[in-house]
Amino acid sequence: MTVVAQILDRLSGIAKPQRKFLLSLFVTMLVTRTRINFLNLSRHSSVHEKTYRRQFRKPFAFVSFNQSSIARAVPEAATKLFAQDASFSAKSGKKTYGLDHFWNGCQARAERGLEVSLISILDVEANQAFALSAEQTRPQPETKRDEKTPTRIDFYLEHLQRTAQYFPATVKYGVCDGFYAKLKFVDGVCALDYHVVSKLRSDAQLLYLYQGVQKKRGRRRKFAGRVDFNDLSHFEKIETDEPKITLYTLVVWSVSLKRTVRVVIAVNRKDQEKPRYAVLFSTDPELSAADIFRYYKARFQIEFIFRDAKQFAGFSDCQARDKEALHFHFNASVTLVNLARIMAQEEHKTDEKLVFSMSSIKQRFFNEHLLNLFIDKLALDLTAVKSHPQFEYLRNYAAVAA
Repeated sequence: MTVVAQILDRLSGIAKPQRKFLLSLFVTMLVTRTRINFLNLSRHSSVHEKTYRRQFRKPFAFVSFNQSSIARAVPEAATKLFAQDASFSAKSGKKTYGLDHFWNGCQARAERGLEVSLISILDVEANQAFALSAEQTRPQPETKRDEKTPTRIDFYLEHLQRTAQYFPATVKYGVCDGFYAKLKFVDGVCALDYHVVSKLRSDAQLLYLYQGVQKKRGRRRKFAGRVDFNDLSHFEKIETDEPKITLYTLVVWSVSLKRTVRVVIAVNRKDQEKPRYAVLFSTDPELSAADIFRYYKARFQIEFIFRDAKQFAGFSDCQARDKEALHFHFNASVTLVNLARIMAQEEHKTDEKLVFSMSSIKQRFFNEHLLNLFIDKLALDLTAVKSHPQFEYLRNYAAVAA
């Protein structure tokens, strides 16, 4: 893979054996059609299963690798955000590092397994996300009732602090779902000189800021009553390009976050009898309502990283149980999605909008691998086969558009 080789050339401190292994690994992960574990990887390559087990325990700077990948894929002038989210990964056994009860969104309940926190960089104009860093969530230690221990919010903040140094210089805003809209997390992000764009509960307690004449004596009045989401007459109305969605915005005081925020209430009137609304916010009161709505919509691109990593990159297939190998595997999975997106982007030569399909990328790599295997084992003329008019047809056989 030329892309991998070129990115590795920019990094320092990589030994030749590890470089050779990584070049083989990413190709083999794209070729493998079954579960991506040590055994199946060895079946699809010349590398022994024990070599995969040994190399997965060796440290590798995936964050630096992904940083170079993002610099290659995202234009300098693009509007960039960082997004943070976590995903559940099922895991059986009793000795695996990190086993604990985590929220499984697919089942809408907490289940025993593993969780991975992911930080990605969003390209708002292209509406795509690239993984930057994946870290496995620590299990909660067993402690006495009165003993204070770090919470998972503390871990997510630590992950962000470790990763922030790798952000592009133009990143100013971070987007995350409503789970992260907590005082400790928001304060932690703002302490790093970033602003948060997220979502509040539909019954969030918000207060109008008092704009009237103050009394000559006594404490100054700060608030002018609680916001009623059924009465948006005090809000500025903003129409959007989507005919059924209207935005209402105002700078208010958030009781839970203990700070002034710009709130955007997105009202969806698809069902006229029962309109639905979502309460978005930004810790930057100067950010426009349209940008808050646009940034939060872009947040969902991080979900596609998880989807593609789980369906096509073996995110939940690791056979290892130790911390180092699991860390390597999770990062290799999301990095593979980055590489596939970059290859699709660089192969796209038309003016039409790029439709990325991880399934198509894997199908083409498998077809090409199989063709090369036929050429090698049947001692065919490599030049004659690859110059044949039907070679591209066979290479793209069964690939889908999206």
